[in-house]
Amino acid sequence: MGLQIWRAVPGSWLLVLLNLFTSVALIFEGYNQGVMGSVSNTPGFIRMAGLGVNAKGAVTDTTKQGGLVAAYYFGAMFGCFIGGKMGDKLGRKKGVWIGACFCILGAALMCGSVNSNMFLIARIIAGVGIGFNNAIVPPWVSELSQAHNRGAAFSLVFTANFAGIILAYWLNFGVRNSGETFKWRFPLGFMAIPMVIVFFTVFLLPESPRWLVSNGRRDEAIEILAKVRGDVSHDDPTLLAEVEQLEAVVASASHPRNHLWNIATGRHSGALHLGRRAWMGFALQLIQQWTGILAVATWAGTLFALAGFDSYKSAWLAGLVNTFGVFGTAAAALVIDRMGRIKSLMVSFITQGIALFLLAAFIRTSQTSTGEKSTNFGIAAAAMVFVFLWFFTMFNIVPCWIYSTEIWPQEIRAKGYAFTILGWAIGCGVTTFVIPILLSKLGWYTFIFFGCMNIVAMPIIWFIYPEVSGRTLEEVNLLFTSDSLFVGPNMKAFHQRVEAAGGIAAAERRLFDEVDGIDRDPLDMEGKTSSPGSQHYETKH
Repeated sequence: MGLQIWRAVPGSWLLVLLNLFTSVALIFEGYNQGVMGSVSNTPGFIRMAGLGVNAKGAVTDTTKQGGLVAAYYFGAMFGCFIGGKMGDKLGRKKGVWIGACFCILGAALMCGSVNSNMFLIARIIAGVGIGFNNAIVPPWVSELSQAHNRGAAFSLVFTANFAGIILAYWLNFGVRNSGETFKWRFPLGFMAIPMVIVFFTVFLLPESPRWLVSNGRRDEAIEILAKVRGDVSHDDPTLLAEVEQLEAVVASASHPRNHLWNIATGRHSGALHLGRRAWMGFALQLIQQWTGILAVATWAGTLFALAGFDSYKSAWLAGLVNTFGVFGTAAAALVIDRMGRIKSLMVSFITQGIALFLLAAFIRTSQTSTGEKSTNFGIAAAAMVFVFLWFFTMFNIVPCWIYSTEIWPQEIRAKGYAFTILGWAIGCGVTTFVIPILLSKLGWYTFIFFGCMNIVAMPIIWFIYPEVSGRTLEEVNLLFTSDSLFVGPNMKAFHQRVEAAGGIAAAERRLFDEVDGIDRDPLDMEGKTSSPGSQHYETKH
């Protein structure tokens, strides 16, 4: 379906276009996160949704306000699994196209909403669409660019996400003096534009080689891989080796342990503990969303108002602080591989917690002071917002997401990633729902609460999540073999298995033989891999 324009594009440029497409597709998510913090506080939206206001113009029904915003993530919970299934059945391109249809429909209905019920349904529809695209687009691009640096690809994803947030804030700032109806309907309708671009361009791109192989279209897969690997010959030895590896991945994906329900429950996975990995990825996203990031990014305007700034300054400061996040995300590339995932997260939790405690103290002091003293503490509070967002984007956002892909065997990485999306959707949904309530009822105490959540997260990450940076896929599989949840016993089991087998590759093969119930002669361990699940594990991240 569609013109195969990608055949006429040089291989190196095709990867650039794929990354550009990814950015456009994922801007929608960031835009959705950023737009509602401002839109939901406009008089026209408040009247349409029946949120009610007090004498000061503040929303009185913050529970309803939070629910309308959070409904988007409720849709994403279902979309991430349905989208993954559709992407496997129909192909990545058709799956993304269907997701774009949901997103466009949701944006149109939000823009045209006449009451809160219509808006609620529209948010859920848009959420289903972004669930589709979040579950399909990153793995699809990864399948096309595995020979390239995945860390750089993830940095691009989150730069695009923040670009969407920035676009939403500055657009809201630009229309702040427009008519009552226009300044909430236009930003909501505008969010459809990235998905309209996706709708019309997705079929111009190459399909996933893995999906083609799994559907008996090997020649097409070779053609696409030859193109994206730099227009190499179809009989290039490296290319053919990659195709053989891809076929092994597809073959092993049919093993019962790799079915979605069995991944969730850990059935048939034995010492591989796939169920544990699924819920570790899920929990990592819950932890990230409870560090306070959405209180800072989505509700930045309200936060600056609490610090004593007027509506004009609060609006442009909200846009500026989220713009600042793009540079922090880019800076993550400087530390994520040098420091590792776990140490990066430790730095973020410590600095974010301190920044939030100081933010609360400065807001409180600003509110109880007058004159120049109040102004100065308000400025100090604003500075802490910038500090928080810098350390979050530089040390937290990329490690949390990339860790959840690195812990998976290649043949089920996309399925495992769905649990990460589920954790993101639930974490964002719950926090988005409660944040306006907390800000209304608790005020500056809200940031004390989120500061404490950062401190609580530290021992969980340090004692349960092993470091995976720089490890081969064989090593990663060996990091979860103990029945204990804690890093210490798992590292002890790791070293015992490697020592007993005489090497990492042999230890990994023995692990798969053990899980598959194969009784192998130790002398055979020097031979080829025996398990379908271990045929491709010589590849590094």
